[in-house]
Order: sequence, then C-alpha cells, then structure tokens
Amino acid sequence: MSIAEWPQDERPREKLLARGAAALSDAELLAIFLRTGLPGLSAVDMARELVADFGSLGALFSASVQDFSARRGLGPAKYAQFMAVKELARRVLAEELQAPDALSSPEAVRDYLRWTIGRREVEVFMVLFLTAQNRIIAVEEVAQGSVSETRVYPREIVRRALLHNAAAMIVAHNHPGGCPEASAADRALTATLKAALELVDIRLLDHFIVTAGHAESFAERGWL
Repeated sequence: MSIAEWPQDERPREKLLARGAAALSDAELLAIFLRTGLPGLSAVDMARELVADFGSLGALFSASVQDFSARRGLGPAKYAQFMAVKELARRVLAEELQAPDALSSPEAVRDYLRWTIGRREVEVFMVLFLTAQNRIIAVEEVAQGSVSETRVYPREIVRRALLHNAAAMIVAHNHPGGCPEASAADRALTATLKAALELVDIRLLDHFIVTAGHAESFAERGWL
C-alpha cells in the first residue's frame, strides 16, 4: 500500500503538520525527505531500510557519495540534497553558538562539535576563538591527521589566537575510533597549550574529546 492510501493521520507529512516534527520516527522524517519510494516499497519502508543498512541516521548523513548512491533509488542529486540539509543543520547550530549566553551551557558546544567533527574519519583539531565576554570570534580547524592521531603545534594555535585578538578559546578534537577517553598525549598537549596561552594572557576554557555520541570535557573532569 502506498503512503497515499494510508489513513491521513498516519501519513508522515500530514502527521508532521498536525503534531510537529518531534512526533515522527527517524524513518518517517527521512521518508518526507525522500518523497517517493520504489515499486513495492513505500518511502517509509525505504527509509527504514536505509537507517538499518547504515546503522543510524548519523551514519547515513556521514556516508560517502559512493556508498549513498549505491542504494536503490538514490544518486548524486539526492546526495547533494542530503549534504545541503546537513550543512544547514550545522549552520543553525553555529548560529546558536553566537548567542550571548550560548557558552553558559556546555551542551550547545557539545551539540555543535558532535555534528561538526564527531563522525569525521580522521582526527581533526578545532579551535573556537572567543572574546573576553566569551562570544565566538571564529571557528577553525587548525590540524588534520590520520585515523588515530593528529599533529598539533601550540605555537601555531597561539599565533592564530593573537591574529584574532582572542581573549579565550575552547579546543576540541575527535576520536574516530569512538572512545571519548583522553589519552596521556591528549592531556600533555592540553597542559602545554594552556601554559603557552597563559604567556600571552589568553584563557583555555575547555578541551573536548568528541565522538559521534559524546563530547568529553576536560574542564568538567577537573583537568584544566
């Protein structure tokens, strides 16, 4: 049975309009994006298959164009639309970080970092440069490495901070393996970076270790 033949209050689009997006399942939300299914397969059934094949919505959004396009009914054009949705979501989160009180809640930072680097396949080191009032000046990826490590130069980060006239910063890097625990090298780098920043009167507010599902805070662990 096609979605058009379903009772009206069970159709994803009508359900969203009547009850709000939060009332829909992952598959129902994805079905609205897909719009149509395949012969013998409704858009909702197709969406369920995609989520099951990739393991989660997050994994689907992080798929390569080759993996995405290999599925029936999908292709580069639909992939481009998908990536546009992902980038819009990232920009919304980035806008929320610009609010005056955004950094009063670590969850706003966590959400942005998980969405931005949590599923990256190689390690990247990101810096949020801040004003004295903890407003964001700029966000930059200052280093990129392999699946297990990235080489970070505190001198270069200090140089970028001075260039932005930053008074404080938050740094973060991802662990592609999925474990959010900080290594001895992570803690040593943080200590070195903090000391280097203190020489030029810049505060290091936090260092986050980021995975798809978690962002571990050094500040909350008492390591800063």
